[in-house]
Amino acid sequence: MIELMSDREDGERFRNLMNATDVMYFLDGVMEIHSFILEFPETVTPDDIQFLADKTLEIAKENLETPFITVDGKYQKCQVVYTTEKEPELIGTEKTEGYSSGKIFQPIFEALSQPGRGNESMM
Repeated sequence: MIELMSDREDGERFRNLMNATDVMYFLDGVMEIHSFILEFPETVTPDDIQFLADKTLEIAKENLETPFITVDGKYQKCQVVYTTEKEPELIGTEKTEGYSSGKIFQPIFEALSQPGRGNESMM
């Protein structure tokens, strides 16, 4: 995408934003969908992310005959996800502090165990 945007008037902005990303790739083997998750720093504004999303769609529409991903000459479904949110690490050696031992679920458990309004449709 960076190469396709290079010659356009907004190419430099696009390139600078894309160079600031961490890119993760996942393949859902069951659904056969390739996912590219672009994680931006928190300094990237919602307007910047919208700009990238619009340009990505523009590139896709202009290149309908050229698939983004092929395997053995066959078209593959794919998706691009833009985000600035950092997912907490729940397991492994790089655990996010405060998310171990089910602490992340504690507010949910507390809410479920609180007395509340009865479900009137069940009465």
